[in-house]
Amino acid sequence: MSVPQTVVHVLRHGEVHNPTRILYGRIPGFRLSTLGVQMAELAAKSLDGHDITHVVSSPLERAVQTAEPFATQFGLDPGTDERLLESLNYFEGRRVSVGDGALRNPRHWWALRDPFTPSWGEPYIQIARRMTAAVMEARRRAEGHEAVCVSHQLPIWTLRNFIAGRKLWHDPRRRECALASITSFHFSGDRIVNVSYTEPAAALIASSATAGKAKGAL
Repeated sequence: MSVPQTVVHVLRHGEVHNPTRILYGRIPGFRLSTLGVQMAELAAKSLDGHDITHVVSSPLERAVQTAEPFATQFGLDPGTDERLLESLNYFEGRRVSVGDGALRNPRHWWALRDPFTPSWGEPYIQIARRMTAAVMEARRRAEGHEAVCVSHQLPIWTLRNFIAGRKLWHDPRRRECALASITSFHFSGDRIVNVSYTEPAAALIASSATAGKAKGAL
C-alpha cells in the first residue's frame, strides 16, 4: 500500500495597515493594507494548479483576509484555528523599534530579562507545540493532497526551528519569513521529509518603502 504524500503550506499574512507602527500582536482591527491584499492574491496565484483541498487561518483579521483568495481560487470554505494565532507579547500596543519606543524606557527592561524563554511573551516551546498540532491537523484533513495554513511570522519561524531541531530563541532580524511567504512542509505519511520556502510577493515588497521593514513579534 502506498504512503500518502501531503504538503502543508504555512503562509505569513500580507502587509498590515499600521500607520502608528505599533506592535499590534493580537489587537483586533488590524487589517491588510491595499498592498497586503495584492500580496495575498499573488501568493494564491503562485499555487495555481496545486491540489489544495483545505484552507485554514489564524482568527485574526489579517490572516482571515489573506486566506480569502486561496479559498476563492480553490472553491473551499476557509476555517480558523486558534493554534495559528500570533504569539502573546508584553509589548503589544507599543512601538518597539530599536532606538525608539518602549525598548528605550527603563520601566520595561524587566520584561527583557530572559531572551531564551522569552520573558516578554508566550514561551517559544508553547508556540512550537500548538503550531505543530495545527499543521498535523491540516495534514490529516488534506491527506494525499495539499493544505494552506495562514499564520504569523514568529509562530511560523518558531515552528520551522522546532521541526529542524534548532534552538528556538533567535535574532528576530534573521527570520526567513517575509510577508506573504510560503513555508511548505512535505509529508510522507505523517512524517516530514522536506521543508521548502518561497516568496511569491518578493517583487511587491521590493517596490514598497514600508513592506520590507515590516516586523513580526519579538
